[in-house]
Amino acid sequence: MAEITVDQFNQVLAEELPFAHDVGMRATEIGKGTAVLRMPVDQSQLRPGGTVSGPTMMALADAAMYAALLSRIGPVKLAVTTSFNANFLHRPEPADLVAEASILKLGKRLAVIEVTVHSDGHDAPVAHTTGTYSIPPREK
Repeated sequence: MAEITVDQFNQVLAEELPFAHDVGMRATEIGKGTAVLRMPVDQSQLRPGGTVSGPTMMALADAAMYAALLSRIGPVKLAVTTSFNANFLHRPEPADLVAEASILKLGKRLAVIEVTVHSDGHDAPVAHTTGTYSIPPREK
């Protein structure tokens, strides 16, 4: 069973990451070591040519990594991204983005997480990201 629920994570977004909440990012599924987040796309997130901007996809992927991590360690607010790599694979459609995250390795102080981002309704991934999160030491 996950250490945080969808509702609890969405509350974290609202209280601790207002930018993510304000642009409509929401968790839709959280499992043990996995998370799915959705974000609506609007004109402000499009770049010339009508494609979704890279920073928009990266922000969603990073939030999905955070959700997957919290699904294993609980609501540890000071867990932070220490590295992030993105590969943009296909031109995203101007549709909702869906990010599917899973933990590849969870240690005491570091977690390695991958995320695949899709345009809603399309099979081909538009981005693949990996990242490392630093986990603060547990208080004794």
